[in-house]
Amino acid sequence: MPSAGSELHKLDRTDRRILDALQRNGALNNQQLAEEVGLSPSPCLRRVRALEEAGIIMERVTVLDHKKLGLALTAIILIGMDRHTPERFEEFQRQVAQYPEIQECYLITGQDADYMLKVVVPDMDHYHQFLLNQITRIPGVSGVHSSFVLRRVIDTTALPLKYLESGG
Repeated sequence: MPSAGSELHKLDRTDRRILDALQRNGALNNQQLAEEVGLSPSPCLRRVRALEEAGIIMERVTVLDHKKLGLALTAIILIGMDRHTPERFEEFQRQVAQYPEIQECYLITGQDADYMLKVVVPDMDHYHQFLLNQITRIPGVSGVHSSFVLRRVIDTTALPLKYLESGG
């Protein structure tokens, strides 16, 4: 069942092939994409535009190698809040949205935490400064638990398209 504010869109096999190809390589131009999915360029472009207009394709990005850029430390931070009020959560979210070190922020349940952050920094010294000077200074933060990534076992942005309804 779709969540509030979302709509499920029926996709046929060609739409799924387009999405799969673009997830693997968002830099494909329309000609390359059309060849890969077995369409002529005009219908391929129409389908991509329809997927964009439907909000299924949200954006295309370039994934960078963090280690080659000197960002060798990835931390997962669990954050506990002192009060569970909309105002407290909104302020926290507004503040963390300003920090480029944070790649992902989730409001979570099932843990002794309210938020989970994925943070990327050069090293432990930078992490320590980021934690003390930014995260712990956000009003309402009452607990912080850090874990550090030893190895990326799976690191993908691709969604599992196999769960989409089969169509034409």
